[in-house]
Amino acid sequence: MDILSNVLLLKPRQLSAIALLAALGAVMRIGFGKVALVVPLEIYGVFIKVGLTETLTFVAGFALGPLQGFLTGFLTVIVSDIFMMPGPWTPFIAAIIGLIGVLSGILRRLADDPSKLFLGLSAIALTSMSEFLQNAWFALFFQIPLMPTLLMGIPSMVTALVNNVILFTLLGNRMVKMVREVASQPKDG
Repeated sequence: MDILSNVLLLKPRQLSAIALLAALGAVMRIGFGKVALVVPLEIYGVFIKVGLTETLTFVAGFALGPLQGFLTGFLTVIVSDIFMMPGPWTPFIAAIIGLIGVLSGILRRLADDPSKLFLGLSAIALTSMSEFLQNAWFALFFQIPLMPTLLMGIPSMVTALVNNVILFTLLGNRMVKMVREVASQPKDG
């Protein structure tokens, strides 16, 4: 079965949850992006990493499944970049963020009701992977050596790690339960 067939099999409530999370993520990403434009250039790369994009993608994947998580992350980046600064990086960054959703859907199989430690470790692993892939893509696309690119990305990586560890551990379980409830079929009676 191909991906399009799987998307067409999603229940309307799951599609609604994906649309809601992606829209919320896009609005927050656009808002933080606009604020980041007025901060001093030296902290732009750090400030732009604050937000809900990865957290909402993680929640979608963990609550609904890998495909749903991918769609949430991918759509968040595509939609927000339409209003910000789309470029050749947009589909790649969208796919990398979508990968967080896929992996969180797989992580759910390890702990359906995760502890704060599990959520924190998940945030560290997924954020590190995402930041590495984004920096590696940047180095490859702009033909810059990888090591200096990774070193220059450390401040924004640290910000993303702190942001995601805090949000995953504080909001993760509650948001997963809310999304599961919204996406589940209504009870008869």
